[in-house]
Amino acid sequence: MLEPHVFQKNALLGLLPEEELRRLMPHFEEVTLTLGQSLCESGQHMNHVYFPLDSIVSLLCVMENGASTEIAVVGYEGVVGVSLFMGGETTPSRAIVQSAGKALRLKGQLLKNEFYRAGPMQRLLLRYTQALLTQMAQTAVCNRHHNLDQQLCRWLLLSLDRLWGNELIMTQELIANMLGVRREGVTEAAGKLQRAGLISYHRGHINVLDRQGLEERVCECYSVVKDEYDRLLNHHNVM
Repeated sequence: MLEPHVFQKNALLGLLPEEELRRLMPHFEEVTLTLGQSLCESGQHMNHVYFPLDSIVSLLCVMENGASTEIAVVGYEGVVGVSLFMGGETTPSRAIVQSAGKALRLKGQLLKNEFYRAGPMQRLLLRYTQALLTQMAQTAVCNRHHNLDQQLCRWLLLSLDRLWGNELIMTQELIANMLGVRREGVTEAAGKLQRAGLISYHRGHINVLDRQGLEERVCECYSVVKDEYDRLLNHHNVM
């Protein structure tokens, strides 16, 4: 069985009462997620759910011609696979590893059983799902109404909130695919942030040098999402 401290690396699991978590611990396994790995394809049934520890997973909407746009990001604050316990079984979105790292994997049926017990896990997952839906809705608004510079700042800050450090490993081509824009646009926007001393970018490594500067440039979409996660997922409100 995994050591108890491993489960605290996922904030969602860390919110569970100790007795609930200990009952579930033997059923988890730690897995390594690699950059670009697909955890779920559009319309595919998921057999497992994933609780990231130090990795980030992008949820993408995929068009018939193969084009895709990111609708949400999931890191150590959450879980990948909400369609399983919400009763849909499948989802039209695609789950791709955006930043490699570790995750805790649990069989989907076990999570469904736990959800239908209507205990602390159910309340926690419902709150998380509401926060995730807020992120999806705000992403759609942002992509429609805000410029690419603001979108990139939002994306960087949301990604950082889901990692333990200040570095992202991500090529500009992948960022462009996530945002659904041309690579040249990302190159220009990232160049502006680098010249302003907010980030450094070299061979796919993005280091955030001035987080406050990013927050001053970002649109209100970032704070809407962050405030909703903070409101719904904290020890005072969850249980």
